[in-house]
Amino acid sequence: MVRVAKTDCTNLVHPDWDQLLTGIVQLDEQFHITYMNAAAETILDGSRKRLLNTPLFSLFSFSSLDPQVLRHAMREQQSVSDSDVTWIFHDGQRLTVEFIAQPLSNQQVLLELRQVDQIRRINQENSQQQQLQAAHSIVRGLAHEIKNPLGGLRGAAQLLASELNDSDLTEYTDLIMQQADRLRNLVDRMLGSHELPKRAAMNLHAVIENVIAVAQLSAPQQIQIQRDYDPSLPELTMAPDAIEQAVLNVVMNALEALSDQASGLITVRTRILHQQTLYGQRYRQCAVVEVQDNGPGIPEQLKDTLFYPMVSGRAGGTGLGLAITQNVVHQHAGKVEVLSEPGDTRFLLYLPYIETRSTATQE
Repeated sequence: MVRVAKTDCTNLVHPDWDQLLTGIVQLDEQFHITYMNAAAETILDGSRKRLLNTPLFSLFSFSSLDPQVLRHAMREQQSVSDSDVTWIFHDGQRLTVEFIAQPLSNQQVLLELRQVDQIRRINQENSQQQQLQAAHSIVRGLAHEIKNPLGGLRGAAQLLASELNDSDLTEYTDLIMQQADRLRNLVDRMLGSHELPKRAAMNLHAVIENVIAVAQLSAPQQIQIQRDYDPSLPELTMAPDAIEQAVLNVVMNALEALSDQASGLITVRTRILHQQTLYGQRYRQCAVVEVQDNGPGIPEQLKDTLFYPMVSGRAGGTGLGLAITQNVVHQHAGKVEVLSEPGDTRFLLYLPYIETRSTATQE
């Protein structure tokens, strides 16, 4: 949310800003970088020598900060601030910052930048854990209340069928039993497995290839699925069937999101991260499976409840796919992260190498 405030027009001089943890960037009236401190070099991922006189917004393929906001601030001599600005670099790296922009009297503007990705990530992890626990508690309570009557209903239908000699009538009892079984299976899927799946060291790419083979059978002609694998990925100790289902759920969701478009692209990407922290535990190595699509993006009203059971963005959807995916990934000590803008939605499945867990934990 952008905040606007009146400011004086004094031209600021540069003290020794290289000692600050806050990024300082000075822009001219065309938004070219005329000064940046050491912290800004880290935030913008470039040296002063390379970035000086470069247009700030040319560094990004996407910016949630409209340049007109800065232009208005310069014209009206008002400071503006925003605590949630997203920048995406041309290599796909995403950055979230909070900023304060203060206009100067010489038609320049001074930006104060603070990177908030790590804090947001920790808060998101805590929120996900709370959501998962709350959802499981609700589902377990509902499951108990639903499965007991279903068992009695099915048993009564069986007894009634055994007393009937008319095949036309037994069709109805068969239907009752089939629907009772369907509802019981639905509840079981909502609950997920209580036991950790049997694991073995496997090639993650072989599992993903099975997913792509299944997805391509139902993919419309106008949708392409491409691979972007890191060949150096070590074997991962995992439950292959469960991981295959988790990735398949995400890929099928991407297919659904693209189904109404004239053309679409799904990219399945793998990478390995080093010294990654998940839920306060640091791992020396972590595999990341990313499923990216260029669909319309996730509706705002669904983003906060995306992984709840029975929440779906499409008619006829059960809303169980992502809940199952999250459950499987959590059983592997990993996490699911979602980044979504119109034209660019990414689901990232973090799967740590448990055997390379570090003793260092995040404070």
